[in-house]
Amino acid sequence: MTIITAKKAPLTFAAAALSGIVVVAFVLSRGATADPGRPVSLLIGAALGLAFERGRFCFFCLFREAFEERKTRQLNSIVTAIAVGAIGYALMFSLYLPNPKGEGLPPAAHISPVSVPLVLGAFAFGIGMVLSGACISGHLYRIGQGYLRAIPALLGSLVGFGLGFFTWNTLYLEQVSESPVWWLPRWFGYSGSLLIVLVVAVMVAALLVKWDRSPDDTSQAGVPRRLSNVGDVYELLLVRRWSPVATGAIVGGIGIAAYLRTTPLGVTSQLSTLSRSYLDGRGALPEVLHGIDMMRGCVALVTTAVTNNGWLIIGFVVASLAMAVGGGRFAVQKPTVGNSATALVGGVLLGWGSLTALGCTVGVLLSGTQAFAVSGIVFLVVVAFAVWVGTKLRLHRLFGA
Repeated sequence: MTIITAKKAPLTFAAAALSGIVVVAFVLSRGATADPGRPVSLLIGAALGLAFERGRFCFFCLFREAFEERKTRQLNSIVTAIAVGAIGYALMFSLYLPNPKGEGLPPAAHISPVSVPLVLGAFAFGIGMVLSGACISGHLYRIGQGYLRAIPALLGSLVGFGLGFFTWNTLYLEQVSESPVWWLPRWFGYSGSLLIVLVVAVMVAALLVKWDRSPDDTSQAGVPRRLSNVGDVYELLLVRRWSPVATGAIVGGIGIAAYLRTTPLGVTSQLSTLSRSYLDGRGALPEVLHGIDMMRGCVALVTTAVTNNGWLIIGFVVASLAMAVGGGRFAVQKPTVGNSATALVGGVLLGWGSLTALGCTVGVLLSGTQAFAVSGIVFLVVVAFAVWVGTKLRLHRLFGA
């Protein structure tokens, strides 16, 4: 019981923060005109923030450690999330669209054209991850840990979204509008597509375990020695890093719930909406943004209200803060002028890349691959390659970042 007594104040804060999310969700659900998507999005965001923070589900961190330190086992959290999500998506798709070989696509799924702008956007996003120290979802949950360098990165992403709106029409008219929308079930059906994803996932997972050079004491992260008292439960839930498989399974399950109840997971729609609404209100945008509102993915709106995706982000950040404080990981990390500059530049690339690719590592890479979209697979491969290039060039070490 000593450990619980020592952590009473942080645990109280964490409990209060999580309880506050539930209360706000309840308030949002009341009233005849209440939008049912808002409270659900808030709760889904909270669950996602909890899983990301506890499992350290940071795409850049995972890729960097794999390339630099040969800590490849942790990448299985991404592999597991894709595999679990694919199982749920296959079941839901078979209900929404029994025949996948026609012209239609499942409603709202993040299945987008495979185009040159997709590759360019993914590569820019990957380099932006290296320069800024995380992807957009990584910055959002790490800001809950006190990582203040996330602030210039997120501000830079707003600028990047704005730049993306100015380049959108050219890229759309010359490339995206004529590019194919490739979806695995059209060729292999749901069973065949799921089998392909699961077989590839098992093979990749096995290779990641084989190549892993992590110290022995980290290979069992998140696995408790025993659960004989309250302190052991506290350590398992709030202190020890969750295992890659457990984290990935939880994230994949959250992705299924998100698609079933609201929309596929994504964290950039509200941010790009802020940028688009600001520019639109000042008459700075092109008169027409061709096709963007008809595209699948994390598409920006023109509104001053907090969107469902905005409520997801609020839940995401607050829950990650609660977990960081409760587990004793919250520590304010003050940025320097140099690494703030690289975070800002990296953020611009993150914003432009995610606008051009219609999403980020959550919206395209995760939700897209779970939906059997070739665009998601392409984004994953290109982002991983870009991070490899960026780390080889040591862009993440500029100005002591």
